[in-house]
Amino acid sequence: MTIDLNKELTRNPLFNPEGDTDVLDRRMIGGNTTNLNDFNNMRYPWVSDWYRQAMNNFWIPEEINLSQDVKDYPNLPLAERTAYDKILSFLVFLDSIQTANLPNIAEYISANEVDLCLHIQTFQEGIHSQSYSYMLDTICSPEERNDILFQWKTDEHLLTRNTFIGNLYNDFLNDRRPLTFLKVLMANYILEGVYFYSGFMFFYNLARNGRMPGSAQEIRYINRDENTHLWLFRNILNELQKEEPELFSEEIIAELREMLEEGVRQEIAWGHYVIGDDIQGLTKDMITDYIRYLGNQRWSALGYGPLFEDNIEEPPNMAWVSQYADANMVKTDFFEARSTAYAKSTALVDDL
Repeated sequence: MTIDLNKELTRNPLFNPEGDTDVLDRRMIGGNTTNLNDFNNMRYPWVSDWYRQAMNNFWIPEEINLSQDVKDYPNLPLAERTAYDKILSFLVFLDSIQTANLPNIAEYISANEVDLCLHIQTFQEGIHSQSYSYMLDTICSPEERNDILFQWKTDEHLLTRNTFIGNLYNDFLNDRRPLTFLKVLMANYILEGVYFYSGFMFFYNLARNGRMPGSAQEIRYINRDENTHLWLFRNILNELQKEEPELFSEEIIAELREMLEEGVRQEIAWGHYVIGDDIQGLTKDMITDYIRYLGNQRWSALGYGPLFEDNIEEPPNMAWVSQYADANMVKTDFFEARSTAYAKSTALVDDL
């Protein structure tokens, strides 16, 4: 145990000649870091694979052709267009708040190699925000674009979603104790592993119905990045369980579980509101089963088993989601013969 649960965490110094140089002294939080990025000596071996995968994932939003989307968007059925706008607005907010908050987390991660990963993730979240801007600038008028960007401020359901995560992030700005930091990590894990994945599903459904293929392709590349981000925060949480066991008392674990359950509840309610039974290829029951499955996956990945007794396996009628999400597979775009994976990229072997 290296931290006092009742004392605020100390922000990493930028210059620290007295920092520990022995890799075995390195800690996820509460360590005495030198801030030296040494790729030959890492406390956490998984960081090397994560770093290489994240760097190999580099892509540019404008590389993706949205010409078909320009034709499709005005002709989407009203329910699909409404859902497209609202879900995109939600994703814009999520990536924006991630870009702003990740540096706050990094200031207290004292393992320099993990801190470096967080900075790479911050850069990638900025790329995602640019992707959404590119999509909106291409398919929408300036007036429509601005309306979509700020729906999270005017739609009561959407504001409630954002408030849940936003308040948890703000709490740590006002209270830097280990427990609030842990809750920020958990909130990030929920955002990356439930909110994003559920939102991506809608765009894949559009593509399998022959609509908005460029948007789905943008999402596939974003999804590939988010897969590594989820992997990163899962590993941070698991390393903390080993290093700071007192931070994971039964009471605190129950709080983390309730956070994830609340995230699942909110995502299901949001899916019913924005998609419902009005969109070809999706139903409320399918949405419920898929999101509960995501919740089970995320809680199990932390070593606690399934969150719910049902939906432990991927729902058979939602198997197409993971197929569309896999941008590392050598296959072609939905409407054009173009490889979706760079030759340098490799599929993640980590089971999320």
